[in-house]
Parts: sequence; C-alpha cells; structure tokens
Amino acid sequence: MKKIFILCAFFLSIGSQAQDANKILKEIDQNMYTKTKVSTTKMIVYGKRKTKEIITKGFTRGTEDSFSEYLSPAREKGTKMLKLDDKLWIYSPSSDRTIQISGHMLRQSVNGSDMSYEDMMQERKLVEMYAPTIVGEEEMNGEECYILELDAKTEDVTYQKIKMWVEKKHSVPMRQDLFAKSGQMLKTINMSDIRKVGDRYYPFKMNYKDVLKDGKGTDFVVMEMENNVPIPDHVFNKSNLKK
Repeated sequence: MKKIFILCAFFLSIGSQAQDANKILKEIDQNMYTKTKVSTTKMIVYGKRKTKEIITKGFTRGTEDSFSEYLSPAREKGTKMLKLDDKLWIYSPSSDRTIQISGHMLRQSVNGSDMSYEDMMQERKLVEMYAPTIVGEEEMNGEECYILELDAKTEDVTYQKIKMWVEKKHSVPMRQDLFAKSGQMLKTINMSDIRKVGDRYYPFKMNYKDVLKDGKGTDFVVMEMENNVPIPDHVFNKSNLKK
C-alpha cells in the first residue's frame, strides 16, 4: 500500500507540474498577443564598422496578419512587409517590385541583423506549438523567473526546442535560448524594460543574438505601442504594398 501511495503521489506531482507549466505558457500567450497591435519599433544592427538603425511602423491582427513599413533610414524608407497567415511579401520602393519570401529564403537575415524572416513570421501561440516543462527557478535580467523547457509538438516550427526564463509576477519571458532539432543552440533572446500596456505587460527591449555569428547581436526596441485599436481591413491587403 505504501508503494502504491508513493507512486500515486509521484504521478500526481508530475501531473500538477505539467498543469502549472501549461498555465504559465497560456499566461505568456495571453500577455503577449492581442486582437490588434500598432507599434513603432527601432531595430539596431551592430555591424563590424558601423551601426544601422531602422525605424518601423507595424500593424498586427491576431497571430496571423501583420503589415509594416520602414520610416527610416532614408535609403530604405517605404520598404513594406505583409504577412498573411504563412505567406510573406516584401515591397522595395527602389525597384518598385514585390517579392514573396518563402522556403529557405525565410532563414535569411533581415537587413544584416541577427533576426531572420522566420523570426518575424513566428506569431502563433506557444501553447499551439510547444509542450512545456518547468525545470527550475532562477533570477534573470534582475527578475525572479521560472525556467521552462519547450519541446515542439509539430514539425512546422522554426525552433524545435526552447529554454525560456519567465518572470514570475506577470509571466513575461526574460530570456530564450533557441535550439535546432540536432540540439545545437542557434540564438538567444534577452528581454528587458518591462512596461504595462493596457492590462498587459511587455518587454520593450529585446536583444537577438545569433550564436553562430560574431558581434553583440541586434537590439529590437519598442518605441510606442497600442493594443486592441481599430485597424482597417485594407491595411492587410497586397494592394497596400505599392500605395
């Protein structure tokens, strides 16, 4: 009887941990995703000789549709990107051409940064893509965090495994280590400057670091953000790319 009791307690503990891990993942999704989002962001690309800053205005609807336009620098102003579900188009004003980015091209760097087009495309909710496990607790970037390991539930994800540090108070990711199917770590994302936007909390600064490249990575900084604001349907239309 004692052995049966111990086994039952063990399996109940495992089940409770799984529920807690899924609860945290759902809270992250609840925090990070809204019906609509309008933001102005700055991407700082640290090159070997000089630093490039790209300011972008972005519109997001749910987890499937997004539209963005470069506001600066002058050389790239007017470049537009449209994502509809799993398709991505880019319009270049210098050539007045629209091209679709797909297949292996999605793994390419965006403007020489440590971010790929796949990184920008990944908008699905975490609970749809990963099975989480709590593996510990630790302070990260000045915040007390749970440590989660996320294993992919489907094949069509950019990263097969993620190690994630999640701030306890508001369920905001503070760091992510991103792994390939082989187990090799590919990138890290460090988050900081958590701010409240409406009833949600969001990191306003993220540093993406491709561990296979030299340098100090790419900073992605949110300058302004509004959630759940009306966005006209025509924004998410291919005809909007050349307007």
